[in-house]
Amino acid sequence: MQPSVRAQIEQALLRGWNRRGLLACALWPVSLLHGALLALRRTFYRTALLKTERLPVPVVVVGNVIAGGAGKTPATLAIAEHLRERGWHVGIISRGHGRRTDDCREVHPDSSPLDSGDEPLLLRRRAKVPVFVAARRADAGKALLAAYPAVNILICDDGLQHLALARDVEVCVFDARGIGNGLLLPAGPLREAWPRMVDLVLHAEGTPISSPSAPAFGTCRTLASHAVRADGTRVPLASLRGQPLVALAGIAQPDAFFEMLHAEGLTLARTVPLPDHDDFEHLPPMPDGPATLLCTEKDAAKLWRHRRDALAVPLMLQVPRTFFDALDARLSSHSV
Repeated sequence: MQPSVRAQIEQALLRGWNRRGLLACALWPVSLLHGALLALRRTFYRTALLKTERLPVPVVVVGNVIAGGAGKTPATLAIAEHLRERGWHVGIISRGHGRRTDDCREVHPDSSPLDSGDEPLLLRRRAKVPVFVAARRADAGKALLAAYPAVNILICDDGLQHLALARDVEVCVFDARGIGNGLLLPAGPLREAWPRMVDLVLHAEGTPISSPSAPAFGTCRTLASHAVRADGTRVPLASLRGQPLVALAGIAQPDAFFEMLHAEGLTLARTVPLPDHDDFEHLPPMPDGPATLLCTEKDAAKLWRHRRDALAVPLMLQVPRTFFDALDARLSSHSV
């Protein structure tokens, strides 16, 4: 299936999950089975039929209950930066979704995104802390701690449903979709029922989330004021206004990226949505002419292998101070 067709199917499904239409009703019986299997799995962990492994340092899990990108990676970056400022020695672990490997490995700044995963590579380059990936997050954590014994706290990116790893703090992230139609997969977007017990909630401003078990904090996602070339130099976004631009995105919600570019006053001659975590091996034909190619920062490492001239636009997350105060309070029983 062509990437553009896959992207269209993904976007249609995401739109369908915003309401309880015919598709949601037809898939509702399947979602009940999905929910029953989730409940059974949680019971196995709660009764120790399935083992949970605890690591020797605090673990902060950043995840979501809604399918598709909800802003976990920007949240992980913001939390990592805050913890470093507080004196913690931070490491990040992840499954490395979308990579072609399945081993446990360290992610280096020059790693191939096809081997490490695009999000772990972005985390390694932006956060500048050790990052390891493995199918079992505990394996990634143990390997990271063995290689970097000074690390005294781990952030698990996208691990809310990975119950095999014990955690000290759970942060659940929501974007502007909220909980969609409120139904479980495949009738709706929820990986598991909401509300569920977590410690902290981050949600898009204007989309409050009901969470009786945890305080919720509004965030604002914005684009950086610059784009980044493959050599690391910066180009002010304002300097691109009035120029012909093509925007490409292989993320869960490419339209959101395109809309943010429009909001910056940029003129997009064409937008190219691709499936989330696309490998960029089969790019659609680009228009002739001098149009500048823009992409997300997550996509850049893969796209630059084919188009060194592309510009990556970083995504920034504004997190309120009160969230970090609450996070510090939950970590207060652990020494830095």
